[in-house]
Amino acid sequence: MNPEAQLKNSDTSQLTAQRSMPIADSQSNSAGHGCSSILIVDDDQFCLELTRELLAAMGYNRISIASDGHKALELLDGSETDFYIIVCDLNMPRMNGVEFIRQTRDKGFSGGIILLSGENPRMLETAYGVANAHAVNLLGALPKPVDPQKLKSLIEGFKPASEQKTGYTPQEPITETQLREGIEGSKTDQVLLVFQPKVEVKSGNIIGVETLARWWNKDRGILGPAAFIPLAEEKGLIDALTNTIFTKAVLQASAWEAQKIDLRAAINFSVNSFSSLKFCDFLNATVRQFNVDPQRLILEITETQAMSIPVDCLSSIIGVRLNGFGLSIDDFGTGNSSLAQLKNIPFTELKVDRAFVNGAAQNASSRAILEASISLARKLDMQVVAEGVETRDDWDLAEELGVDYVQGFYCARPMSNGDLLDLLQQWQGPHHGAGD
Repeated sequence: MNPEAQLKNSDTSQLTAQRSMPIADSQSNSAGHGCSSILIVDDDQFCLELTRELLAAMGYNRISIASDGHKALELLDGSETDFYIIVCDLNMPRMNGVEFIRQTRDKGFSGGIILLSGENPRMLETAYGVANAHAVNLLGALPKPVDPQKLKSLIEGFKPASEQKTGYTPQEPITETQLREGIEGSKTDQVLLVFQPKVEVKSGNIIGVETLARWWNKDRGILGPAAFIPLAEEKGLIDALTNTIFTKAVLQASAWEAQKIDLRAAINFSVNSFSSLKFCDFLNATVRQFNVDPQRLILEITETQAMSIPVDCLSSIIGVRLNGFGLSIDDFGTGNSSLAQLKNIPFTELKVDRAFVNGAAQNASSRAILEASISLARKLDMQVVAEGVETRDDWDLAEELGVDYVQGFYCARPMSNGDLLDLLQQWQGPHHGAGD
């Protein structure tokens, strides 16, 4: 099967990693989960008993309890039970919940963990972030008193790592020879493009796409960026790879125009690409070659890179803007340098990172950052794209706050050109799409 056909026929879930899936337990009781072992760790006896009663009411009948982290670790060491999930309090006197989570990781616990706390929401959110950094399967953090439905949802959303099916599993990189053949040689069909639709909030129409690179290997199928981007950077081939991706993106934009399909295409670039004036010449020559209006193309630079753009790159960036290309600052909110570069660089678009979009309707801190980002963009005459819109709540908040465009699984996943054309034919708006 040729690479384009394989890409089109592949399940879109193979293009983007999925989150956990519902529990499937063939031996469970009538409630569905009776054989799933759960450990509750809480120094507050009342809360401990309350949580146990909530779980029992849900149908879980294999529940163990511990009044502090040390006793819980002893249970993990000495029990013959393989615990499925641990429900753990944050504020415990002998060992706090974050430290307990770290030690469960060190002991190789592979189940899911839910963090509980009576602390203020900001403290719980911070603790969740720290605990999540310990690379454990942290399912979520809930305030006390525990909402039974939210607890149930977190548990039912967990599936053991051995049973999870994800898109891009860890992949060995391709070889340098394969990389060079795919970029410089006769095998440039190994570089594939997929497209994630960008939806205008006001109209609900698909108005553009973000172009993402994949690699096709005849023996291994479709590979994600981790299999070739780091190698390209290490071997000094990232500029050549970028040029290949851009050329393919412009060629695709030309094909869309010939088909009377009105889409703007965003392409990701490294700031280092702009260090050479020849790069700007290449951009301009390529759009002329395929007769594509530069205004139909948006060049995306991540915020972390944008905040440290050297002076010699600014001339090139200004040059591409003067020639009509759009310029987007991607992953906004993740950088930590001066915002002065937003004044110095003529960006036309600000893409708010998904960390401040997905779930922001229920998270006051994320919402505050999202609102501030939108306000900043408006004052700088930039359009706003919200990334990571995965639920109706995410969409509704983006609409309420005046976001211009959204990207995310609620509307559509990254897909092949063929799948994109099919989607455009049947598109009835975001609320009839993949997010339903």
